Amino acid sequence: MIDINLIREHPEILEDSGTRRGIDIPIVEASDLDKQRRLIIVELDDLRARRNDVSRKIGHLKEKPRELIEEMREVGGRIKKLEEEERDISAKLESILLNIPNIPSDTVPVGADEESNVVIRVVGEKPEFNFEVKPHWQIGEDLGIIDVKSGVKLAQSRFYVLRGKGAALQRSLIQWMLNLHTSENGYDELYLPYMVNRETVTGSSHLPHFEENMYHDLEDDLFMVPTAEAPVTGMFREEIIDYSELPMRFVSHTPCWRREKFSAGRDTRGIKRVHQFDKVEMYKFVEPDISYDELELLVGDAEKVCEKLGIQHRVLELCTGDLGFAAAKSYDVEMWGAGAEEWLEVSSCSNCTDFQSRRASIRYRPDEGGRPRFLHTLNGSGLAIPRVMIAIMENFQQEDGSVAIPEVLQPYTGFAVIDKP
Repeated sequence: MIDINLIREHPEILEDSGTRRGIDIPIVEASDLDKQRRLIIVELDDLRARRNDVSRKIGHLKEKPRELIEEMREVGGRIKKLEEEERDISAKLESILLNIPNIPSDTVPVGADEESNVVIRVVGEKPEFNFEVKPHWQIGEDLGIIDVKSGVKLAQSRFYVLRGKGAALQRSLIQWMLNLHTSENGYDELYLPYMVNRETVTGSSHLPHFEENMYHDLEDDLFMVPTAEAPVTGMFREEIIDYSELPMRFVSHTPCWRREKFSAGRDTRGIKRVHQFDKVEMYKFVEPDISYDELELLVGDAEKVCEKLGIQHRVLELCTGDLGFAAAKSYDVEMWGAGAEEWLEVSSCSNCTDFQSRRASIRYRPDEGGRPRFLHTLNGSGLAIPRVMIAIMENFQQEDGSVAIPEVLQPYTGFAVIDKP
């Protein structure tokens, strides 16, 4: 959530943010509501003070003056009416504030959409083949490791079943990534609930703008996690963290659920864009003055997974028009998929500055003392499992139809190749 003081004192910052993101931000409406609310609060404070003063006076009198009693009745009615107005205006103002995205960093390239994203670096080489390569959905079907038909039978389209060595490969990837991030990259592992309450996904900024894309249990008002980012943010909601605990770096594996309402007709073949997928997520709580340095380290941790697997990857800096709602600056890490000849986004690493911590009221107590401050939050996949599996199948496919397993994974899989059944 943006700071209300920006609307009061620096609306030009929000105007510039809206221009760079290519959206309209209702600054005037928010400002008018804020002014109305503050005027009501001033009047309420005066009326409550008057009521308290008169109540004390009346308490010392044997005979209660009728005119004072009548005045207090009128004051009480006015207070009740103003409180209702204040609640209504506050709700409208909060709704506007919750739907204003984070302000992009000055270093973010300006652009309307993904076409304006900037390639920062490409690492590794594309594999060369002396045979006709196949896309992952064909490989998965030929090897009997991806069963899309059963996924549709059990649920609906865009669900799938992994069989045999396909299921073992996914399990091995998850375990290896968690071990890598905890033993080499300094993250603490978490096991998290797969469903979270409304306050949690509001604090992480997935509500209200992302609600249509989440699976929701109406009876208990719980949401299936769209990403582990939501519950990790919520762990420290409405808390003050001691300076000595910072920076905090967490990693967690969760399934993720997304309705994909905004991607109808896109990437429907195979397991690239589905309703349920597994992901290893990295998350950081840090002091504001080091958050952009921590973002670069976060990207490096995601890249390390690609490098150890021996798969070519590239890093893109997202432009303002492609920037996520909560992000002030983001990089995408993409692996090359040789079968479909496309880049696969396996991680999006973002610095959300104080946007989520302000929404969730997460603060830290500075080492030098003083009032608690909002800290900065960062998140990034480390990595998204289905697309890593796609990259492995397509880049390590063999002429005989089998798939070689990257050497770093073989101690976890227990096998070096996936053969035809």
